[in-house]
Amino acid sequence: MIPLAERMRPSSLDDYIGQQHLVGPSGPLRKMLESGHLSSILFWGPPGVGKTTLAHIMATSLKRPFQALSAVQSGVKDVREAIEKAKSQRFFNQPGPVLFIDEIHRFSKSQQDSLLGAVEKGIITLIGATTENPSFEVISALLSRCQVYVLQPLSKSDLIQMVDFAIKKDEFLSKKQIKVESYEALLAFSGGDGRKLYNALEIVVSVHPTKIKITDDLVKEVILENLALYDKNGEQHYDLVSAFIKSMRTSDPNAAVYYLARMIEGGEDPLFICRRMVILAAEDIGLANPNALLMANTCFQSVHQIGMPESRIIMSQTAIYLSCSPKSNSAYTAIENALSYVRKTGNLPVPLALRNAPTALMKDLGYGKNYEYAHHFEKNIVNLECMPEEAIGQTLYHPGDNPNEIKYTQFLYNLWKGKYPST
Repeated sequence: MIPLAERMRPSSLDDYIGQQHLVGPSGPLRKMLESGHLSSILFWGPPGVGKTTLAHIMATSLKRPFQALSAVQSGVKDVREAIEKAKSQRFFNQPGPVLFIDEIHRFSKSQQDSLLGAVEKGIITLIGATTENPSFEVISALLSRCQVYVLQPLSKSDLIQMVDFAIKKDEFLSKKQIKVESYEALLAFSGGDGRKLYNALEIVVSVHPTKIKITDDLVKEVILENLALYDKNGEQHYDLVSAFIKSMRTSDPNAAVYYLARMIEGGEDPLFICRRMVILAAEDIGLANPNALLMANTCFQSVHQIGMPESRIIMSQTAIYLSCSPKSNSAYTAIENALSYVRKTGNLPVPLALRNAPTALMKDLGYGKNYEYAHHFEKNIVNLECMPEEAIGQTLYHPGDNPNEIKYTQFLYNLWKGKYPST
């Protein structure tokens, strides 16, 4: 059976729920359709808010041929084939077909470049959908040729309207006796994602043959029992990335590349994987090997520029390097200790010696007095207490037990004596 979300996909703006700032009576997309002119567009918004549906409506309302590509599964070859097909569909001076690219932010620079000529010449009208800020993820040449429209998260009233509409209009649900006593659990499981909302509703309704009273307790019970059906990719998505991170943290490169391969084969966003490696480099390797953060950040930038499938090699190299690096979470624990201490003690006054003194009055008040400039001292080191008076003696950074930080331990002990232990 066709999923409920697909059965309920609207075919016109009048049936479209949400995004009234774009499709309402004075919305720019409605005005665009009324004018009969469709320019290239980028839809930017969170998952499940109607980006793909809007693209379908825009094309079908103007009777334009419609082609769709997913940036997760497509490359330059697919783009060129789509453009060639678009050329064959143009007759006389008719406007070009619509080429819809989902998750366009996953296209590399070269893949986005391959679209430019066709957009400029009007061979295609591009509609791209992205969950990422297009200012950072779409090349400037392509961005300048598209109008960007921001889609907002679906409101509570939007989501309730979607549930009521499906119960009333869907060919299967309308035949059942469905009463909704509470929407809260349905809305909570959806997370503002329209597809997940319909998926949850369909699963809950499917456990009762004809008559059903939807309560929060029922929704929780049914969804938790059918979690794999409710979110077919979500659970595995989080399990795999968790296993990937923990494999690198445990210094197991074999497991790290295995889970990396699982994510690549599953269509995971390469930049999501790279972001997780940047975080791990700081949180779990940290000062034990400061080059790990440089490596992870370089990986992120390289993958962003090159794209798949070549980026798999860069990610593999980085995952192995991070797995084989010594580990320390001292930077993570230091900032957590500091945040906890700040929340407990509030805004303690900064010592006068450390305060900025841009005016004569501030100097008269003692701002900057007794400050000692480290570079005026031997080895550029000065024993100057920088903590607020009430915080003196509070140790927040504890060096890790690794060769790199053992050097820090000795350095700090020699400088501060009792403030930092020697081992």
